[in-house]
Amino acid sequence: MAQMYDARGNIYMVVAPGDLRRNGIALPDKARDAAQSRETWALAAIEACCAWAPGTQPPGSKDHRSDGLLVGPFQSSPPFDLLIVNTDGTLAERSGNGLTIFSQALSDQGLMAGDEACVLRVHHDKADVLSPGETSVKAAQVEGVHGFWLDLGKPSFGPQAVSAHGVESVVLNGRELSHVQPLASLNAAWSRSQFARVGNPHCVTLVEHVDDLPSNEQMREPGLSEGLTRIAYAMPAGAGQPCPAGINLQWAMHESGQRVVARVFERGEGPTASSGTSASAVACAAWRVGWVSAGEVKVVMPGGTAPILLEEEQGELRRVSLFGTARLMG
Repeated sequence: MAQMYDARGNIYMVVAPGDLRRNGIALPDKARDAAQSRETWALAAIEACCAWAPGTQPPGSKDHRSDGLLVGPFQSSPPFDLLIVNTDGTLAERSGNGLTIFSQALSDQGLMAGDEACVLRVHHDKADVLSPGETSVKAAQVEGVHGFWLDLGKPSFGPQAVSAHGVESVVLNGRELSHVQPLASLNAAWSRSQFARVGNPHCVTLVEHVDDLPSNEQMREPGLSEGLTRIAYAMPAGAGQPCPAGINLQWAMHESGQRVVARVFERGEGPTASSGTSASAVACAAWRVGWVSAGEVKVVMPGGTAPILLEEEQGELRRVSLFGTARLMG
């Protein structure tokens, strides 16, 4: 029913709406209606498409075979509507790797014209940002590798951009950042964070040393996992502090030049090998504190390195674009 794709270690299942309905899942005909009624079908869809078959889950693996589920397209021609379902049944406003995978799936189905930009519309149920969110995607090659450029638009910064509450201000390199007390209480080195929105909300914590970057294994340990879940997840799974709708968490360290090393803990999912919008938020945060300049930035994550293009105009970031690749798994 669903097909599995990999984008830099980020795994998503892709399923057509009709396939879900044929398997008894009451998915509405329109993506907009499906987003607003996700509590009636999303967990059933995750169970049907992402659960391990009995006796097949490898020891120490995640609870699901994938990092989420992409439902769509709802049309046979562009623009294409889709839903990005986290494994906890919530919906995401945007996912860079998810949209890369969806673009590859559309291409595999012959639905995406090779030389033309295509608009993908992600429907969700978040109250603090417009739905659907649109992303323009175009097939391209970078260093001989086939993939897609995703135009993520103009980023916004600060607590107000992500509806964060109760955070204090700190300064790094002359830029105002945020002190997120719940993060700092987990690790004193996590005391300076940059909130950013690139279609979905992010909190990028800037660290000086590689040892201050948490590994995915550490983020799965009970004590740290519980603390990060309280911050990243909205209620009732988490505490929704400082962001009631939840927040994607990243940690970033400037390696050298235009390279930044990052780790990711996703809202609704937990630690992941890579994330496209997270990499974009990391690059934007690194630019804002002067670690990197506009142009191409490489964000290095456990699952691979993401090329990010930052376009600057009169001292502001005008656009951030992500290059992504994906492959169909067996």
